[in-house]
Amino acid sequence: MTPLELPLRLKCLLAGLLLLPLAVVPSAAASAAGTTVFAAASLKDALDEAARRFAADTGSRTTISYGASSALARQIEHGAPADIFVSADAEWMDYLDGRKLIRTESRVNLLSNRLVLISPAASAIGIRIEHGFALAGTLGRDRLAMADPDHVPAGRYGRAALESLGVWTLVSGKIARSENVRAALALVARGEAPLGIVYRSDALAERKVRIVDEFPVSSHPRIVYPAALTVASRSASAPGLLAFLRAPAVRAIWLRHGFTVLD
Repeated sequence: MTPLELPLRLKCLLAGLLLLPLAVVPSAAASAAGTTVFAAASLKDALDEAARRFAADTGSRTTISYGASSALARQIEHGAPADIFVSADAEWMDYLDGRKLIRTESRVNLLSNRLVLISPAASAIGIRIEHGFALAGTLGRDRLAMADPDHVPAGRYGRAALESLGVWTLVSGKIARSENVRAALALVARGEAPLGIVYRSDALAERKVRIVDEFPVSSHPRIVYPAALTVASRSASAPGLLAFLRAPAVRAIWLRHGFTVLD
C-alpha cells in the first residue's frame, strides 16, 4: 500500500459512513406503525420526495433506510424489519427471492437509470467515452471513485462498462472503492477524486459535480431497480405505497430526478 493510498481508502470509508445514519434499522414497533423501506442509496432524493407526497395524500408514515443494495439485502436476510425492498439491480432482489424473503407476486421493475462519468464542477477535464478511451492517462496518479465493483450494483455496472470498452485492466489498480454510489459521489464532490462513475440521477443531485460524459447503454447490463414487498412485512400501508411508487402522480418526480420510469 502506497503512502497516498491509505488516506484515500480511509476517505472512502468515511464517505460511506456519511450514509450510515440513514441506514439505521428501525424497530419492529416502528414497522407496525407505518412502512419501512430499504432502498438503494441512489434513490434518496427522489424517494424522499415521493414518500412525502404519499404521507400528504394518505397520512401514512414511511421510514426509509438507504445504503448499498448488497448490504440492505443481507440485513433483510438477517431479520431486519423491512416492508419494501428497492434494489439497484435484479441480482440482489433475486438473492432475497431465492431465499423466499420477498413476495414474488409483488415484484415490479420500477425504474432505470444511466451510468455517467463525473468530475468536480470546477474541473476542466474533457474526455469522450468510447472504446479504448484515455481514462487511465487522464487519471495519471489519481484514482477513480466508484462503488465497490465486486458487490455494489453501481460498481458492477461500472466495471462491466469499463471491461466492454477495453479499459478496465488499465484502471483496475486506480479504483477508490466506496461503500455505495453516494459515497463515490461525495469523493468527487469534495475534490478528493478527479473522476468518478455514478448514476445520472446522482450527478443531477449534486451541484458540486458535473457530467463529463455518459456511458453507452450497450456497454453494460441494463440498469433496473426492482421493488417488492418482503415476506415479513406486517404493514397495512406497504402495498399501497408500492403501488403509489408506480402511479402517474409520482412519475414526474422520478423523471425530474433523472430516472427513467419502467411501465
